Amino acid sequence: MSTPGIQSALQQMQSLATQASGQSMQGGAPSQAVGHGSFGGELQASIQRINQLKLAANDKAMAFQAGDPDIELGDVMIDMQKASVASQMGLQVRNRLVSAYRDVMNMQV
Repeated sequence: MSTPGIQSALQQMQSLATQASGQSMQGGAPSQAVGHGSFGGELQASIQRINQLKLAANDKAMAFQAGDPDIELGDVMIDMQKASVASQMGLQVRNRLVSAYRDVMNMQV
């Protein structure tokens, strides 16, 4: 994935986080409940979605290999590419998080 693509994905994630925090404040929920674990929860949900894409693509590929007449090769290839792109994006987000963590840890106070 290219740098502009990563930047776009990060901007989308930031805008969703901003929207989520704004909606929770309007709903009257305490800010501590929203701030506590919300990033971790989203990260875990993203990892689960990536895993589901990979499992679905694998299941479809296995069914195609078994000769299921309802599954076409094009659908299998598209699902495999979706899973691959999602995995690469997850890897890039992880790399950015590790890099940001290292930068914060190396800051002098």
